[in-house]
Amino acid sequence: MERKTESLQGINTDTFDFDGAVEYAFKHRGQVVTLNPEMVMFANKNPDFKKILQSAELVIPESVGIELGLKILGKYGIKRIAGIKFSYQMLKKFTQNHLPVALIGAKQAVLNDACDNLKNEIKDLNIVYFQNGYFTDSEKVKNELINSGAKLALIALGSPKQEKFIYDVKSNMPETLFIGVGGSFDVWAGAVERAPESWQKVGLEWLYRTIRQPARFKRIFPALPVFVLKVLKERFLGC
Repeated sequence: MERKTESLQGINTDTFDFDGAVEYAFKHRGQVVTLNPEMVMFANKNPDFKKILQSAELVIPESVGIELGLKILGKYGIKRIAGIKFSYQMLKKFTQNHLPVALIGAKQAVLNDACDNLKNEIKDLNIVYFQNGYFTDSEKVKNELINSGAKLALIALGSPKQEKFIYDVKSNMPETLFIGVGGSFDVWAGAVERAPESWQKVGLEWLYRTIRQPARFKRIFPALPVFVLKVLKERFLGC
């Protein structure tokens, strides 16, 4: 399976559909970035973070903003891939292949509930390591993760912390797939309700979550409209 990417504001985004992304990630391992407009904006102000995104083994267009940006540039047919759905499918696929997984992030109570619920939903899920996101000794956690032998590691530390954590450890675990999963543990734990399917289908899950969690508003705005304006400038002015 050959990888093909499209550039958006200087960040390369993969063009796989959902099934293609799952198969590619399982085969090639490495770092999966679930890209959204806020990450693109931050990357273009932070060269170190941009380097991390550009070195990822797979970058999926996680948000409707990325899908819209690609359409503005005339790159049609590339659909968003919800990070939480992608990560859940990877959990199922690794379990079906009898491979161990690790979960890092969120509050301890949330992490405990997420692990319990996932084990109830996915038969034979083998979680060999889990750690809440409130650690201070990153090297200790990285070494514990390496020693766990996990072949799938879901990291929920928020961006850009989770991407940097993965970037720093992945060279020591070349057979492991790493995914930055943001707030997915909260959903799996039942602490946060996911948007109804009707909202998901039209790409408005972000709006539903913002309505339910108003604190997200400061993170999304003004990043999203500024991102769209920058993409329009890229499209019509070539810069």
